[in-house]
Amino acid sequence: MCWIWHTAMTDMHDVANRVVSNDSEELILVDEDDRDIGSLNKAHCHDGDGVLHRAFSLFLFNDKGELLLQQRSADKRLWPLYWSNTCCSHPRLGEDMTTATRRRLEEELGIDAETEFVYKFTYQARFGAAGSENELCWVFLGRCNDKPVVNRTEIAAIRLISVADLNDDLESRPEIYTPWFKMEWQRLLDQHAETLRNYSNV
Repeated sequence: MCWIWHTAMTDMHDVANRVVSNDSEELILVDEDDRDIGSLNKAHCHDGDGVLHRAFSLFLFNDKGELLLQQRSADKRLWPLYWSNTCCSHPRLGEDMTTATRRRLEEELGIDAETEFVYKFTYQARFGAAGSENELCWVFLGRCNDKPVVNRTEIAAIRLISVADLNDDLESRPEIYTPWFKMEWQRLLDQHAETLRNYSNV
């Protein structure tokens, strides 16, 4: 594993402290076929068992085939300080997925990257009394060698990790990772191995 950045070191520009999300922002509600059926604010989307809404997960690799992971901020309502994939969020009401993914990469990590859509899936996961994720999530892979500028309001730390080391860590310490990341990674390994190899060099 190669630790590359920690939020305590991040004071390069506005990305480091900018508040980029809030509980009142409107998320896109969908049915099981990913058809828009309305909108609801972020807080209510995650109450109780959650309300199904559209989301995305990004996996960015460098030229060495290492995956950029993030540790979620301690202030997150759901899964604070858990490790997860490069970037996860939601398109906002009226926002297409391309715009949403590029916006969020810039907001959280101060980087821009072209990404490739791989698959989408529906999942639900409960985080005790705090609420749930209930998402129809689009999964993207991409490559980026830019040095991230971590947004401290969203991310506690980041690291680069090889596929082999990640697989070992998921085997030995699965409890430190978010449930959606574990599901997404396993599906990439099982059903999209060739596409994954294009980015991970494995």
